[in-house]
Amino acid sequence: MIEVTHEPLDPEAVTRKVVKDTNGAVVTFLGTTRDNFEGKRVITLEYEAFEEMAVKKLEEIRQGLMAEFQIEDIAIAHRIGRVDIGQISLVVAVASPHRKEAFLACHEAVDRLKATVPIWKKEIYEDGSRWVACEDHDFHAPEVAAPVTAEDG
Repeated sequence: MIEVTHEPLDPEAVTRKVVKDTNGAVVTFLGTTRDNFEGKRVITLEYEAFEEMAVKKLEEIRQGLMAEFQIEDIAIAHRIGRVDIGQISLVVAVASPHRKEAFLACHEAVDRLKATVPIWKKEIYEDGSRWVACEDHDFHAPEVAAPVTAEDG
């Protein structure tokens, strides 16, 4: 299950997607908005995404982790738009027969997401704002054909 949404995230609903009788471990990570960063008071966060590519990249991460850790149950949900202090912007739920693989896969999912998925975070402070870690993303937008105009024909 992969989801990119403007709606508030329900971590219990995301976690339920991975719970099965064959799994002895379920690990859920919640990314929440904190009220400070490097000594500055954070008012809110705003997330923007290239949604189609974000969903594709999240699914690639999910499939890669499933193969790497030999597990079947991973769900990732990311909120976009305004996310206020204390609210959840990311839920990663991983279930596996044993805890080690669940913990490792969950950790790796968050790291890969932050490095490759085209979702950008803007921190709004009392005295301004800044985009955070956009330079760390390693992805390329797909080639888009130029529109054909009457002058071309």
